[in-house]
Amino acid sequence: MATTLALLPDFLLILLGHALRRWLHLGDHFWGGLEKLVYFIFFPALLFNALARANLDWATAAPLLATGLLIMCTGMALGAVARWLFAMSPVSFASQFQCAFRFNTYIGLAVAAKLHGAPGLAAMGLLTGAMVPPANIAAVGMLARHGGANLWSELAKNPLVIGTLAGLLWNVSGLVLPAPAAQFLGRLADAAITLGLLAVGAALKLDGRPGGGYAAASWFLAVKLLALPAAALWLARLFGLTGVYFDVALAFAALPTASSAYILAQRMGGDGRSVAWLISAGTLAAMLTLPLWLAFGR
Repeated sequence: MATTLALLPDFLLILLGHALRRWLHLGDHFWGGLEKLVYFIFFPALLFNALARANLDWATAAPLLATGLLIMCTGMALGAVARWLFAMSPVSFASQFQCAFRFNTYIGLAVAAKLHGAPGLAAMGLLTGAMVPPANIAAVGMLARHGGANLWSELAKNPLVIGTLAGLLWNVSGLVLPAPAAQFLGRLADAAITLGLLAVGAALKLDGRPGGGYAAASWFLAVKLLALPAAALWLARLFGLTGVYFDVALAFAALPTASSAYILAQRMGGDGRSVAWLISAGTLAAMLTLPLWLAFGR
């Protein structure tokens, strides 16, 4: 109950974003612009600021990253099973496959900050930044036959990867951020989570019927929101994670899919409508499942 109440303000921001889109009639241009602003400016600033100033325990960080990678591999394996379980077109399967393992960084950072403050932000930033390349490799690889995209170019331009790497390099260098720079980045970071969660809510859309039907959609949702957190509990204990890193690994596994999955499916000629349905349904369901998993893990 305490965990649910702690996360309630963040979930309310998501619902507010959905309501604002309906009430204010700002349109796709406004929300698309806000999403880009958060993705390219605010969240990279938050990641850099958190990692550059963090006191990272590298001995524990390695098991955290290994846990995260195995969690994603579990999602990929279980997601692939849907190809044989359900009647889905190849393009629809390739599009929805990524919803079994991709994660919403905005929600992840908000949850980590709420539970553990700056150390939680740094740990979640490190984990999500490190998992972006394998997530993109798997998603683009599955969709590659249906469209064209240069994978390494996509990764090199990914602002979350850039923000993570830059923050880690600054951390390793031992340099101290000048006070004006730290304050400037802090202002940007303060806006990141609020605007990011509003953008998540504005993107919620449950129109139509997903490709493969509701049975296939339920499979992908169950993999992402139930199977992966269960695997995370076992893996985190196997690798000896405790405290902040244990909670971050569990929260990472329980995150819904990010809107970037829809963008990728659209850009590569995939089934964007089905992906949008899964993202929306998963985000709403995660408002219940995510606090339950975090409470269960404690």
